[in-house]
Amino acid sequence: MTSRKYSTVSKILSYQILIILIITAGFGFAGDWQQGLSSALGGMAAFIPNLYFALKIVKSSGLPARKMVNSFYAGESGKLLLTAALFIMIFKVPNIEILPLLVGYITALSVFWFALLMR
Repeated sequence: MTSRKYSTVSKILSYQILIILIITAGFGFAGDWQQGLSSALGGMAAFIPNLYFALKIVKSSGLPARKMVNSFYAGESGKLLLTAALFIMIFKVPNIEILPLLVGYITALSVFWFALLMR
């Protein structure tokens, strides 16, 4: 069971990296390096908190139910705080373009929806 959980989590995280790279390359080639950087930062603002959450959940595997639920809530809270902190740092970068940033962020998050559909 645990290896299957690792497999599912690693697949989703791998797909997130893949979509971030594709979107970043698209904006980089169709636009300029600022758009590519903006979309990459948006994607990373989604990926890093998801990685944190995934590690927190996988680490809690096998624990009693109450501790697993507490770990879930702690992971989700940490994910939200990490997302906010990352966006605060991103908005301090000069010349960030909002549209590519949001496209990178939303497409990285959309991997979860496609993963549910493919199950």
